[in-house]
Amino acid sequence: MTCYDRRDLGLLLLRLGTGGVLAAHGAQKLFGWFGGGGIEGTGQFMESVGYSPGKASARASGLAEAGGGALLALGLATPAAGAAAAGAMAGASAVHAPNGFFAQSGGYEHAASLGLTAAGLAVTGPGRLSLDHALGHLFDRGWMVPAALAGTAAVTLAVVGARSRRVRRAAEGEQETLFDE
Repeated sequence: MTCYDRRDLGLLLLRLGTGGVLAAHGAQKLFGWFGGGGIEGTGQFMESVGYSPGKASARASGLAEAGGGALLALGLATPAAGAAAAGAMAGASAVHAPNGFFAQSGGYEHAASLGLTAAGLAVTGPGRLSLDHALGHLFDRGWMVPAALAGTAAVTLAVVGARSRRVRRAAEGEQETLFDE
């Protein structure tokens, strides 16, 4: 009998795939790698879609994606890593939601898939092929799952809510300008 089963291998593959994609997207934001805009370019984009201040938003989303993704891939601090990545993807989904579901139309499909997978890994745990397991689950205790998800949900709701108010005010301002002419 082996010490690892199909579930452990499946969780490893989910962690490596999801974590790798998230880490690469975070590296685009933080360092400009893989054709990304770095802090400057990402900050300008963040401002243009209503996340303000832009550079701080770029750093926060970049750290949540790169850090959460790397930790997910390693299976370390899995509840916090999954929650952070899920929160970042909720913020990305809010930007893409007006375009519908499918990614080919600029929709939120990709961000939602990554976020739900990250949240699922936070809840399920990393499996035995992980640093959390090797360290005796020091950073993966049962109480950490609801704490990480609740904390991230609260921050995400506040940030996305503030963005929504900015976008709505900007749209109302544009409408007033159109009717004033």
